[in-house]
Amino acid sequence: MRSPTVPIALAVVLLAGGCGGASGEEAEAEAAGVSTSAPDARLTLVADDDPVASAASTSRALFDTADVAVVARDGDAAGTLLGASAATGLGVPLLLEPGGNGSADALTAELERLGTATVLAVGEAEVPGDGGPEVVAVPADPDAVAAATGLELGEAQQVDGGAEAAAVAELDPEQPAALVAGDAAEPPAGEDPGELPAVERAEPLDGTVVVSTGGPEAVAGLATARAAGARVQLTDATDPRGSTELVELLGEQQPETVVALGAGFGAEEGLEWKLDAAASGAQLPGGGQLLFPGRMMIALYGSTEGPALGVLGEQGLEESIERARSTAAPYEELVDVPVVPAFEIIVTVASSAAGPDGNYSTEQSVEDVRPWVEAAGEAGLYVVLDLQPGRTDFRTQAEQYRPLLELPHVGLALDPEWRLKPDQVHLRQIGQVSIDEVNEVVTWLADLTRENALPQKLLVLHQFQVRMIPERERLDTSRDELEIMVHVDGQGSQPAKQDTWRVLRQTEPDEVAWGWKNFYDEDLPVLTPEQTVEVEPRPDLVSYQ
Repeated sequence: MRSPTVPIALAVVLLAGGCGGASGEEAEAEAAGVSTSAPDARLTLVADDDPVASAASTSRALFDTADVAVVARDGDAAGTLLGASAATGLGVPLLLEPGGNGSADALTAELERLGTATVLAVGEAEVPGDGGPEVVAVPADPDAVAAATGLELGEAQQVDGGAEAAAVAELDPEQPAALVAGDAAEPPAGEDPGELPAVERAEPLDGTVVVSTGGPEAVAGLATARAAGARVQLTDATDPRGSTELVELLGEQQPETVVALGAGFGAEEGLEWKLDAAASGAQLPGGGQLLFPGRMMIALYGSTEGPALGVLGEQGLEESIERARSTAAPYEELVDVPVVPAFEIIVTVASSAAGPDGNYSTEQSVEDVRPWVEAAGEAGLYVVLDLQPGRTDFRTQAEQYRPLLELPHVGLALDPEWRLKPDQVHLRQIGQVSIDEVNEVVTWLADLTRENALPQKLLVLHQFQVRMIPERERLDTSRDELEIMVHVDGQGSQPAKQDTWRVLRQTEPDEVAWGWKNFYDEDLPVLTPEQTVEVEPRPDLVSYQ
């Protein structure tokens, strides 16, 4: 059944193509008809656990009618694989007959809906019902299938268990390979089954992409997708943002409709907006649109206006990019994920004076920061904007940098050390922020990310004392638009730093990433990259100050 979510009206084009198993005027006159149409919704979800139901649902999503259909038996790998080859070459759906005592209702209902007059039953398949379609039964043998269909199948391709989905997804409708199960027995010799009528293919659904995790329940549906001319992309994750290849495909093709085929998609919350984000085509440095655990970031921390606040300001822009790269380079041989250099730029700096706005924080203008942010992005660096808000709140300051946060490679950091109460000034006490204020930023930044179809954003919470973020167990980690990180900023001796790390990690919630800071001048000693990656758990972000 087509999903009612995110409805977009689509024009249906039904033009005749050419493909069939017979030739001449008689075949043309007797050609079997097939009609396809793109789903009515932007996203169609096919999440049936049962392969029989999944095959029927995919057929409903892509085919309106099919005078001819291919049927294989669920569990018959040889029949299903060759049935996939036949269906793809003919341009008709592949349906499944249940094995054992399973109900055939989904199969018979779909054949009736399609108006199928002739079925090609491959391998062990038996089409149930009296007075139903005419059945052309063939063994799971490439020569038998070719003889019955008139198709010129490509060279036989042996498919081992577990590789069925990938093999079917790669079938070429113009000349599909003859897919043969790796453990298939020699098919029995049979009588001449006869021939199918020629099939007049429908116009391919090249504006539709079928995304699948490639589970066994989806194999027949993948064949139906290829038969309909839809593009197919396999992915390991049910979140479309997690696949570099899928983000690239959706960004380049801008499909009108997407079918999510696989049982796992049923449990993926927010699939519609995640699909929209993936369709933007924007890739994070290191690939894809999800931050961790798919990469490790190594950042230079400081202000772009001078060296007093960190190493980032010790050199100019181009030199900082090169320094970030050289700082990150030693980690590349130490971890099994891409290493991404990064900037963490302090854009609002705690001040000893109240300033014109009275908030004891000096805000750098967007115009001054933008050249650093844009150059970093072009060089493949991630950027985090750090806030030291003084007597104002984090949300108010974050709003000032919305134009930069709307860029795909820019995240946000909150530094509670510099969050003052109305009667406080800096350096007389260590600041703190309420969890409600943090959660307000979570909601605001997550909404901004979704509204702009952006990749997942990093929200960093700097902390070196538990009291800096009281009630952190109430942190809202429910927003998949964000990756929230607790960044442990302790300095000094390594035993003291490790103790701070241990204490902060004992506080909830568990659903956060972890960051570590190496201080060049204050740490005794400064950890080497080899020592840094031995911190447990291994930090996802290591910053240098």
